[in-house]
Amino acid sequence: MAAGPEPEPERGARSPVRAASVWLGCLLLLLGSRDPALAAAAASSSVGRSSPQPPPPPGASVRTFTPFYFVMEPVDTLSVRGSSVILNCSAYSEPSPKIEWKKDGTFLNLVSDDRRQLLSDGSLLINSVVHSKHNKPDEGYYQCVATVESLGTIVSRTAKLTVAGLPRFASQPESSSVYAGNSVVLNCEVNADLVPFVRWEQDRQPLVLDNRVIKLPNGALVISNVTEGDGGLYRCIIESGGPPKYSEEAELKVLPDPEIPSNLVFLSQPSPLIKVIGQSAILPCIASGIPIPAIRWTRNEEALSPESSDRLMLLAGSNLEVRDLMEEDAGTYACIADNGNETIEAQADLTVQASPEFLKKPANIYAHESMDIVFECEVTGKPTPTVKWVKNGDMVIPSDYFKIVKEHNLQVLGLVKSDEGFYQCIAENDVGNSQAGAQLIILDHDVAIPTLPPTSLTSATTDHLAPATTGPLPSAPRDVVASLVSTRFIKLTWRTPASDPHGDNLTYSVFYTKEGMNRERIENTSHPGEMQVTIQNLMPETVYIFRVVAQNRHGSGERSLPLRVETQPEVQLPGPAPNIRAYASSPTSITVSWETPLSGNGEIQNYKLYYMEKGADNEQDVDVGSRSYTINGLKKYTEYSFRVVAYNKHGPGVSTQDVVVRTLSDVPSAAPQNLSLEVRNSKSIVIHWQPPPAGTQNGQITGYKIRYRKSSRKSNVTESVGGTQLFQLIEGLDRGTEYNFRVAALTVNGTGPATDWMSAETFESDLDETRVPEVPSSLHVRPLITSIVVSWTPPENQNIVVRGYAIGYGLGSPHAQTIKVDHKQRYYTIENLDPSSHYVITLKAFNNVGEGIPLYESAVTRPHTVPDPTPMMPPVGVQASILSHDTIRITWADNSLPKHQKITDSRYYTVRWKTNIPANTKYKTANATTLSYLVTGLKPNTLYEFSVMVTKGRRSSTWSMTAHGTTFELVPTSPPKDVTVVSKEGKPRTIIVNWQPPSEANGKVTGYIIYYSTDVNAEIHDWVIEPVVGNRLTHQIQELTLDTPYYFKIQARNSKGMGPMSEAVQFRTPKASGASGKGSRLPDTGSDYKPPISGSNSPHGSPTSSLDSNMLLVIIVSIGVLTIVVVVIIAVFCTRRTTSHQKKKRAACKSVNGSHKYKGNSKDVKPPDLWIHHERLELKPIDKSPDPNPIMTDTPIPRNSQDITPVDNSMDSNIHQRRNSYRGHESEDSMSTLAGRRGMRPKMMMPFDSQPPQQSVRNTPSTDTLPASSSQTCCADHPDPEGAASTSYLASTQEEGSGPSLPTAHVRPSHPLKSFAVPAVPPPGPLAYDPALPSTPLLSQQASNHHLHSVKTASIGTLGRSRPPMPVIVPSAPDVQETTRMLDDSESSYEPDELTKEMAHLEGLMKDLNAITTA
Repeated sequence: MAAGPEPEPERGARSPVRAASVWLGCLLLLLGSRDPALAAAAASSSVGRSSPQPPPPPGASVRTFTPFYFVMEPVDTLSVRGSSVILNCSAYSEPSPKIEWKKDGTFLNLVSDDRRQLLSDGSLLINSVVHSKHNKPDEGYYQCVATVESLGTIVSRTAKLTVAGLPRFASQPESSSVYAGNSVVLNCEVNADLVPFVRWEQDRQPLVLDNRVIKLPNGALVISNVTEGDGGLYRCIIESGGPPKYSEEAELKVLPDPEIPSNLVFLSQPSPLIKVIGQSAILPCIASGIPIPAIRWTRNEEALSPESSDRLMLLAGSNLEVRDLMEEDAGTYACIADNGNETIEAQADLTVQASPEFLKKPANIYAHESMDIVFECEVTGKPTPTVKWVKNGDMVIPSDYFKIVKEHNLQVLGLVKSDEGFYQCIAENDVGNSQAGAQLIILDHDVAIPTLPPTSLTSATTDHLAPATTGPLPSAPRDVVASLVSTRFIKLTWRTPASDPHGDNLTYSVFYTKEGMNRERIENTSHPGEMQVTIQNLMPETVYIFRVVAQNRHGSGERSLPLRVETQPEVQLPGPAPNIRAYASSPTSITVSWETPLSGNGEIQNYKLYYMEKGADNEQDVDVGSRSYTINGLKKYTEYSFRVVAYNKHGPGVSTQDVVVRTLSDVPSAAPQNLSLEVRNSKSIVIHWQPPPAGTQNGQITGYKIRYRKSSRKSNVTESVGGTQLFQLIEGLDRGTEYNFRVAALTVNGTGPATDWMSAETFESDLDETRVPEVPSSLHVRPLITSIVVSWTPPENQNIVVRGYAIGYGLGSPHAQTIKVDHKQRYYTIENLDPSSHYVITLKAFNNVGEGIPLYESAVTRPHTVPDPTPMMPPVGVQASILSHDTIRITWADNSLPKHQKITDSRYYTVRWKTNIPANTKYKTANATTLSYLVTGLKPNTLYEFSVMVTKGRRSSTWSMTAHGTTFELVPTSPPKDVTVVSKEGKPRTIIVNWQPPSEANGKVTGYIIYYSTDVNAEIHDWVIEPVVGNRLTHQIQELTLDTPYYFKIQARNSKGMGPMSEAVQFRTPKASGASGKGSRLPDTGSDYKPPISGSNSPHGSPTSSLDSNMLLVIIVSIGVLTIVVVVIIAVFCTRRTTSHQKKKRAACKSVNGSHKYKGNSKDVKPPDLWIHHERLELKPIDKSPDPNPIMTDTPIPRNSQDITPVDNSMDSNIHQRRNSYRGHESEDSMSTLAGRRGMRPKMMMPFDSQPPQQSVRNTPSTDTLPASSSQTCCADHPDPEGAASTSYLASTQEEGSGPSLPTAHVRPSHPLKSFAVPAVPPPGPLAYDPALPSTPLLSQQASNHHLHSVKTASIGTLGRSRPPMPVIVPSAPDVQETTRMLDDSESSYEPDELTKEMAHLEGLMKDLNAITTA
């Protein structure tokens, strides 16, 4: 959000910094008058001067940008062995900078180096350059590093130091003859580094080069328009600092013009050439023939005229030189030779490259902390340069806060003080590299940014900064809230500060950061008075801290209190695109197609197609808008893998599996390699070759085509096609005749290019094998540490057959070992020798007759100075120790370490890990320098495999044996999915809830809890709870009220706790029993809606009788007192009748539940105190491990929402329940009479586990336990015959207003019954239940006719007054058979538990009495 424009500075104002710049410019001009190069270098400074110095605002202390730049940087240098080299470097700054040097990225220690030294101006001097085949310590890339302690660090461009190799000839001049007036080429091929040191001699005298005699870029000598004076002996010399190296001499004979036409041939043709802008390029073209040919050149089929161009010149009459190359000089050049009889043509491509050049350099920036800035950097070059950024000499690694935007620009988000310093943009391509930089200064918040805000400040943080005036500052904004929270953005709103209630002129800044990070970012409101802002580009499931600050014209005020907000998890991402297919459409292109993802919940915006060459590690991608794409420019006959990722508005979805396809084959693009000819006898020659390079075969090689002819003119070409073998015997040749041979490779697509012609001459006569071979003509040995390389040449007499060579060697004697090699072999390496030992070696040629005369040589192996290059042993004993749901510690041992396993060298270990789900998961790796590593960021409840390898220097081990570990479970982090509610057909008061498991269950789901209510806005502890076992995904709830909207939420549970709730799903029951109700959506009745119960319309708290209240009071008090006296007498009498059998059962129960014993003896059982110790009731949580087929309870549920508190995620909260009591079966009278004034209370439906009977009902720890606790579940003496009247609601009952938490009580009964209570006597009318689903009927409206159970009880909290809740009694559930027997005997005897039931009945009467008296 851009701030308003800044006021322009006064035109007449003069900045001290600007004045300093003027003085600096004058100083540079003075220097330029003495040393123009120095002035030019200073003028091209790259750091600290890329933008004008802005003047500070009046009255503010602003630090100025410090000039800090390189006056001179090192350049690429070519040197020779033994010479001295200076790499120039000079930097300007006040104070003077410290100069250091890096070689190949590592700082040089110049203090103890006797060959390298730092000169006073910062340049690097290397004395006596060292260079050999195996030791090249000075060759490499050098970089100058300048540091000012209080300011920062800058680095120069990198310069390559190349040391010319040892003088060697790749080819030497050969004797030849030439007709006068023609041209000749004498070859002298050397390494490109040595060409500048090559010169030629004629008859041992230096040869003067001119327009007729030139030296080509490869060192060859070209003489055009040859005259008799050009005849003589020629040789080339390499003078590279050491003793000169001379080639063999070649004689050039000049023949008179024969006046007979000869074929026109190229002696030298142009070859592809790559040059840099500004250099010169020479394209050789020498043709020979009679008549003498004329040469002309074309570029891109357009004729060139060297005579009319200053930059084009013909050297030696036919070789084209292009000077001062420009980009338009690139193209295809053709050399055309024409002598009137025939015309020949040769072509070559000239590629012109350009070193990196800056179109826009980074500019100096002023900024405040928490701002976002962008350093801009635009470069050009050919090939296109790559850009990297350096801060104070260290590479900037892209991260969440350092990003590369618009290809080359560096964006820094949420500035902190440590970000201050020098930033450099370094551009590099194949030609070279260049750097430019700028300084970042972070000002204090009370210091305004000078002049206009730089364009490099992003719009989100560009402050409207004007000189501040004194005055009161605003207080903190009030009521900061996150009004909208998504996965990647958060909308904040707030109220004006108390100090400025109107706030029309206030602007606001929102500071935010990730939790745990110290880097803070800022977002500003778009205009004054706006009190909301949307923060974009956040990460899903991440906690952010927000603070809001108001600003007035005097400055920034107080910050608001921190607001902690977590973004939503990523949702609705597309699934993998189905039916991905790929096929090769040509040798260099592949077409990939796919279909729209089936599981994408959002509209697909685009696709990203990833592809990678098989075996490579750099995956490339391309954005695609359709469902197919053709990728061009691929390698021929190469396997590629492809995958597709769909994107919607939420981001990338799930990747498809990789599909692999190979491009089509084509003809080979290169000729076979290493063609060699072996003359077998006078009539046959064997040809040997190697296939074309692997990358140029372009398909399966199906054979080779061999063409050969006699070397004489106009001879016919014979063609032979062979198989895939790499040799061919050509027979039936003429004796003593020279033949030319060439070979081309074949694929199914055709024939590739052929090799150059190679010639060999058959023998005049067949070789002799009637005698042994003569002695080999030479024997050379080259000793190494544990081996000796033996090389030789064959005997001089080539007329005797040689079948092979015998090599003998030994310590002091050559007869200890003998090795025979093939006759074609010319060298052999003798291995496994002792260092520093004297060996005698003999060589003999042999054939079928015998061995020839031996040749002797001796050698001493070198001393052992290098370490044993044995491979590293892999780590052993890899173990995975699981620490948490996302962390595993990997430990291992290293047998290559000493026994104490202490690492004293520079070795390091690489740990890799992956999970097999999904199957295409790639390995992740990390390095460690100790024998353990902590792997973090893993997924919960997931099996991973780990392996380790060790690396020391260039040696590495193989991967170790794998170790496996499964991370711990974590509470579910997503709610159950796809929650639906449908009405059951034929039963309008019964609904079925269906759902799917959470996508992130993070463990085995052990259960679900269904919350439902008629008021969607009710507190969650007022919703009704339905527990469901974890292996079920459907549940039915019965006896709901017709034509009533209900709201449903579901929560999943695993062994670690409860997950988040799903969104509320609304469902309205049908109006009549015949209506379906599915999908109906009626208007919400509001949060205060109370559906009628049992047809009672009496208002809550209204009296139930019209009797005179005083008379009714007297009657009820009298009956109550009399009843208490009778009951107490009966209780004492019955208690003494306790049988020994019951005592045994109670004793057994005590032994199992020792923690819940009665405080008295078993014979002292009393009715529970109904009025005291109600807050001490304790329920203990049971262990997890639900039975695979748990039995569900059928639980009566009320019609309205109740005060049932939900469970929290840790499952460690105390269980609270307000105003709940358990009600058994009541008569129609009790229901109709009390329903209007009694709050209906729910029962919970509990999953049961088939576990040993000693498990008891538990809750979170409680300090007080109830004597005679209800936890004696396993063996209560006599369960209540009716069951429903003997237990309170299964939860801890505590006082009104208890803290919110939730009750999920698990009971493990000793008898396999479906409820905490014994089943009641079946009602007269049968109830139809669907056995397929666990059902939850409403509180039964039918009353039993049994007089013992027609009991009226008042609910806790009746008439709106707070009453102490009743204690919960959880008796054991006996077997069904035992229950039936006890039901039959219930009329004849009273047992202690029946007395307990009667006491509960009495308590209900007394509460009715209290209600009446209160009324």
